[in-house]
Amino acid sequence: MIQPLNKDSVGIVTPQIMSFDAPLLLSCGKTLAAPYQIIYETYGNLNPQRNNAVLICHALSGNHHAAGYHSPEDKKPGWWDNCIGPGKAIDTQKFFVVSINNLGGCNGSTGPTSINPATNKPYGSSFPIVTVEDWVNSQARLADKLGINQWAAVVGGSLGGMQALQWAISYPERIRNCIAIAAAPKLSAQNIAFNEVARQAIISDPDFFGGEFQERGVIPKRGLMLARMVGHITYLSDDAMREKFGRDLKNEKLNYDFHNVEFQVESYLRYQGQEFSGRFDANTYLLMTKALDYFDPAAKHEGDLAATLNIAKAQFCLMSFTTDWRFSPARSKEIVDALVAAKKNVSYLEIDAPQGHDAFLMPIPRYLQAFSTYMQRITL
Repeated sequence: MIQPLNKDSVGIVTPQIMSFDAPLLLSCGKTLAAPYQIIYETYGNLNPQRNNAVLICHALSGNHHAAGYHSPEDKKPGWWDNCIGPGKAIDTQKFFVVSINNLGGCNGSTGPTSINPATNKPYGSSFPIVTVEDWVNSQARLADKLGINQWAAVVGGSLGGMQALQWAISYPERIRNCIAIAAAPKLSAQNIAFNEVARQAIISDPDFFGGEFQERGVIPKRGLMLARMVGHITYLSDDAMREKFGRDLKNEKLNYDFHNVEFQVESYLRYQGQEFSGRFDANTYLLMTKALDYFDPAAKHEGDLAATLNIAKAQFCLMSFTTDWRFSPARSKEIVDALVAAKKNVSYLEIDAPQGHDAFLMPIPRYLQAFSTYMQRITL
């Protein structure tokens, strides 16, 4: 890491890669063969006691680049730069922050675009289904390699919050604080339905080729675009879309056809789809949405989430946003109620914010203040 670009930035960061030479048994019954790798970034310094480490878990389309810049020319910092850095909620003057790209990803960790050592070809559709529990197990292996026996906190929003919750269940002795933001104890039928529509958009693209498109030198661009457009609608609230776009036209008058962009919101969604399809792998999108669908830790206790959480030793902080209809405040309250029933230490805040599910990524003053206050209370 070199000189920060500004006083509250972690500066220029360089991704690191950790290789693993032991195979990983997965929940689906298959084994991810060795060697495999996890790409990650770190911000701040690990203290001599090794008790100031914080793990950042990403959401569906996120990656390891959570803060700072990869070069002085970068105009856009990491996806959670609002929250990570000197003096920010996750203060890098206090904490050693580790942010990873999950297995099955397409940003450097072993995934469908990686070479399968058994065939010397890209994994493609043969990459095994991975779950949140599998990710947490792989993250624990990374912690072992980094010499971190216990996280001061595991933090994440959306799918990242589910990973934080799973950490408290799978490794209760290795996590002191669990911060789950805009998360849920499992997906609703509606959420599973949205994910299935997105997957079908990808699978039905003629350039998908059963997931083996990489070998043919093509990508299922249209399917990825549609999947992202569907997903993006669920990340924003009606209020946010009305304020940002309303019914504003792209041009001065209607076209009276089905092909041209007419409304600003259509232009926005097409742009998001185009941009996403150029940087994200279709097989990874399928894997990530399945991991979301399968997450249900209470299933091991016949749906009793309190019984599932009884093993946890961490302190918990949950936050939700009023206009988030993808993972509504009611879903966070389910977790809070289960933690209370299990007699765990839990803090909860519902934040009034018009931005919808994506609010966890945004610099909302009350959100950042509450987040900072909780993190400042963590003793080392």
